[in-house]
Amino acid sequence: MRSDAPQLPLRFFLFPLLAALIWSINMIVTKMAAGVIAPAAIGFYRWALAGIVLTPFALPGVWAQRRQVLAHLPKFAVLGGLGMALYQGLAYVAAASTTATNMGFITAMIPLMTIAVMAVIMRERPTAMAVLGSLVSLAGLALLIGEGDPARLLSVGANHGDVLMGLGALAYALYGVLLRRWALPVGPWQSLYVQVAFGILFQLPAFLMAAPSPLNAANVPLVLYAAVFPSLFAPYLWMQGVRHLGPNRASIFLNVMPVFTVAIAALFLDEKPHLFHIAGGALALAGVMLAQMRTPGLPGRAEKAN
Repeated sequence: MRSDAPQLPLRFFLFPLLAALIWSINMIVTKMAAGVIAPAAIGFYRWALAGIVLTPFALPGVWAQRRQVLAHLPKFAVLGGLGMALYQGLAYVAAASTTATNMGFITAMIPLMTIAVMAVIMRERPTAMAVLGSLVSLAGLALLIGEGDPARLLSVGANHGDVLMGLGALAYALYGVLLRRWALPVGPWQSLYVQVAFGILFQLPAFLMAAPSPLNAANVPLVLYAAVFPSLFAPYLWMQGVRHLGPNRASIFLNVMPVFTVAIAALFLDEKPHLFHIAGGALALAGVMLAQMRTPGLPGRAEKAN
């Protein structure tokens, strides 16, 4: 490392770290919500409230860029459906039949799923490290979901909630790839606002058809947290982290999310980690870190400077 390389201020590293912490706490909130409010209700209320809070700040910019927004409206609809409605909606349903610990580790697989989706959609060939990391992570995930016995998956199958969480994570991986591929010519907050609007629209039918699940003292704090912190503050912090550190360096902080989730779940949900959680989770995270490593010297794979 060059001795004259500029030292980055500590606050730059706090941006993605705090975003990862907020998203980890949201896993706990999602699990806690399973017993006090219907999935369709919290999904709708969360994004409706986030949209209301965003309106005075983002709507003027959306109006100013209305031509660009209208020209790309179908793409915004797809992004809102994947990132706001499908991913988080599946997570709320999954929370009823899996643990916050498992949800945290499955969410940590999103970077690996992103590599797979990019290989299919953008024809980006994965590196040897990405393939190796994927195999290691899959072994860890099998150990985790099989509760210490991967062969159990063949006889019993995966938990229903784990499968739903995996589908949600895959939807978010596709969301991230399409967001990068389309590079919509709209400001980040305006883009988020339009996506949130579509997320509300897509969740409205399920909300109207579901059994009534009124707001009360037990679930209002959960809805407020979900609407404000992971929906608004975390994206802002993450964007600042990517801006100052670059996407590659910032993405490393996502690897600490399962660690945060396990610790918080043990504290607030009494989800005591077992040996298979530690072993499977360690393998899964090791695989993600391996897959994110850049192999020097491969032709056509010059790494961007952050």
